[in-house]
Amino acid sequence: MGIFTRFSDIVNSNLHALLDKAEDPEKMVRLIIQEMEDTLVEVRSTAARTIADRKAVQRHIAHWREEAADWAKKAELAVSRDREDLARAALVEKQQADEQMVSLDEEDGRLGATLEQLNEDIARLQSKLDDARSRQKSLIQRRQAASTRLEARRHVHDRRLDDALSRFEGYEQRLDHLEGEAEALDMGRGESEVRQAFRDLESSESVESELEALKARVKGRAKSE
Repeated sequence: MGIFTRFSDIVNSNLHALLDKAEDPEKMVRLIIQEMEDTLVEVRSTAARTIADRKAVQRHIAHWREEAADWAKKAELAVSRDREDLARAALVEKQQADEQMVSLDEEDGRLGATLEQLNEDIARLQSKLDDARSRQKSLIQRRQAASTRLEARRHVHDRRLDDALSRFEGYEQRLDHLEGEAEALDMGRGESEVRQAFRDLESSESVESELEALKARVKGRAKSE
């Protein structure tokens, strides 16, 4: 069974309300679009048949118009030849042709009004169909966005990710410990090296002073001899 029971149900429908009540809005909008498309095909087919019927009626009108004109000429000819009997008969035929034209003109008018109504119906149905397709596109985009967010959240809350982060934190802690040990071994070394440098410098100056004194004493003994 379709969602709509007649054409007016479609054009007067509230798509928003229908989708709000649906358990599966995306499935519902697909069904709505399918039924609208089927109905649009039917309405267009009806319009096509009506157009064909009107063309046929208009051809018949043209035919009877020619018939009426032809009988009018024949009646004139009969009168000009003093044949009132033939003129009368011709006028009877013309009158019948005129009656056919009147009847067909009325049919043409009804078909024209039907086509105008069908044109309005097609426009209204097309508008509803465009609206439904727009809502379908929006629903698909929302579903895709929700699926993407859900997948991202699953990754964020994945136990494997938590385990990996825990292992990474443990590795960082081991590196912190190793760096601490290295820094501990270097502690105090800077001050000892500075002190040693000064001691070496002082020792060098003492040796030089003693060397100069020794050289002076040796020179002094050499002069006294």
